[in-house]
Amino acid sequence: MITNKYIMVPLALCWLGVSIVTAEEQRPNVLMLCIDDMNDWCGFLGGHPQAKTPHMDRLAAEGVNFTNAHCTAPGCSPSRNALLLGVEPHKSGLYPFYKLKDVDREVTDRYTNLPRLFKENGYTTCGVTKVFHNPDNTYQEEETWDEYASYGDLKIKGAEGKGFLADEKDRKKRYMKVCPGVNPLSDFVDYRTASHAVRFLEKSHEQPFFLAAGFIRPHVEFITPEANYDRFPAKISPPPILESDFDDVPLVGQSMARQSVVESFEQNDCWDEVRRGYLSCISFTDDNIGRVMTALEKSSYLSNTIVVLWSDHGFHLGEKRSYTKFSLWEESTRVPFIIWDPRGQNGNGQTCSEPVGLINVYRTLCEMTGITPPEYVDGQSLVPWLENPTKPMDQPAMTTWGRGNYTLRTKDWRYTRYFDGTEELYNHTKDPQEWTNLASNPEYAEMKRDLAKKWLPKTEAPRVLSGKALDNVWDADKPLQKFKTK
Repeated sequence: MITNKYIMVPLALCWLGVSIVTAEEQRPNVLMLCIDDMNDWCGFLGGHPQAKTPHMDRLAAEGVNFTNAHCTAPGCSPSRNALLLGVEPHKSGLYPFYKLKDVDREVTDRYTNLPRLFKENGYTTCGVTKVFHNPDNTYQEEETWDEYASYGDLKIKGAEGKGFLADEKDRKKRYMKVCPGVNPLSDFVDYRTASHAVRFLEKSHEQPFFLAAGFIRPHVEFITPEANYDRFPAKISPPPILESDFDDVPLVGQSMARQSVVESFEQNDCWDEVRRGYLSCISFTDDNIGRVMTALEKSSYLSNTIVVLWSDHGFHLGEKRSYTKFSLWEESTRVPFIIWDPRGQNGNGQTCSEPVGLINVYRTLCEMTGITPPEYVDGQSLVPWLENPTKPMDQPAMTTWGRGNYTLRTKDWRYTRYFDGTEELYNHTKDPQEWTNLASNPEYAEMKRDLAKKWLPKTEAPRVLSGKALDNVWDADKPLQKFKTK
């Protein structure tokens, strides 16, 4: 049993009730911990046996741990746009990556981003590093943040004889770099981000606050302090992998895997080092989340601060013959997602295995703080599941990757339909690795029809062209004839 490290609410306060505090003090603060590219390789999700995440594990044990949570899009920009603007990609048209400040105002002015809504409702807002996608840090900065700072690594010097580049010819390919550094902790981006959040929590705030701290790791490059790297052995247990995995996967699905990178790692015997670097990055982010949570514990805000932790999407490390994100499979869509309300939710300390999407964050935080969300906001409030985590969810979590490509995750199934009509169907009860595509089995034809008819979009907004940046998905706007398997 994990003891409660963070919650230290005076018993006298609990006995006396809320009548001793003012109406303004009753409004809860929000601490949002945003993580980049983190999959289920953490203790509280059990994704890898060698993961070391004691601080996040403790937070998961205190709050509601959503173990079947999924991103809205498996890429940083579209995922964060959906979560922070509160709108699904098929409604906004923001399918790929964007520089929001360069998107036509007639598009962006339709929406009020989440921290801006809190600011407009009397909250002091503070953002640190990657909350929106990094190129969008200056998007509506004055309207959104009372305080904002963005940090980076400071010329990390690699530890001699440790780490690697998968191929000397590919030095500029960030996704192949593992670099434990000998610099002081204060030179690392996530330590600097946590330090800013700690300083904010040490201050006295007259108004309730919305504090969002964005941690970069485990996004590539895999750069960590040497001590985090040394926590892990040279040999890292590989995830279950099926060599013939793509035999029953449609071409559009295959196009989402970085097969050439997987083959390079195999040829150069790099997987142990890559996976070690990834686990090291998660470990370092866990350290820094622990620092922020300790600061919250020591502050006067603990008993009245909602903590929500999420990752923008998952990450493949060989599963489905894939590397990185950008797919509609489990390891790319499933994310860590925790909500802890120390004011007392019946579900605290429990897990919720119902399918939930990050699109629900906007409405959930609004209901928890008494703020009315804009009418356009998609999703639903998860407050009923915070009160009763076993409550059945009547709809699947949907992930979109490009116009026309959608996957639906129910409690036990994943159904995917691509823009060209090809499909995948996996029974997660019997096939958690998604190795056997049942889409062509007539036994499941009715199930597929029902899922598609009820939950797939009936209409799709055209892709927004202004401000478009990285666009690396094959979809209805980039047809398959351009795709090559090698």
